[in-house]
Amino acid sequence: MQKITSIDDLKIAIQLLENEQAQQGRELKEKAMQVYDSFRPVNLITSTISDIAKSPFLIDNIMGTAMGLATGYLSKSLFIGTSVSGIRKLLGSILQFGVTNVVAQNSETIKSFGRSLFQNLFRKKEMNIEKT
Repeated sequence: MQKITSIDDLKIAIQLLENEQAQQGRELKEKAMQVYDSFRPVNLITSTISDIAKSPFLIDNIMGTAMGLATGYLSKSLFIGTSVSGIRKLLGSILQFGVTNVVAQNSETIKSFGRSLFQNLFRKKEMNIEKT
């Protein structure tokens, strides 16, 4: 800033500073409104869903966990059946917990095994169709 030597220069400098302060105030209000808008529940949910959709690792983890839960529940249902025995239900819960953890931790291996099995089944069908 330049040296102020007269009252007119002082008035001009004050006016410039007031204009700058007014501009900064408008920018601050604008940013505050943006922050307020981003914290609205609808926008929080939207941004969270958008982040989830963009993250392939999170989707894979969710799918692996869901696959683990489903197979755990299915194994418990198959083990218990229509039994009313308390011990059998306890063992079924332990089995469900174990199967859920194993499947959730090894979901990629299970998926690749399923894909290869699926491809081999259809490849054999195609080969049998071509032979006839």
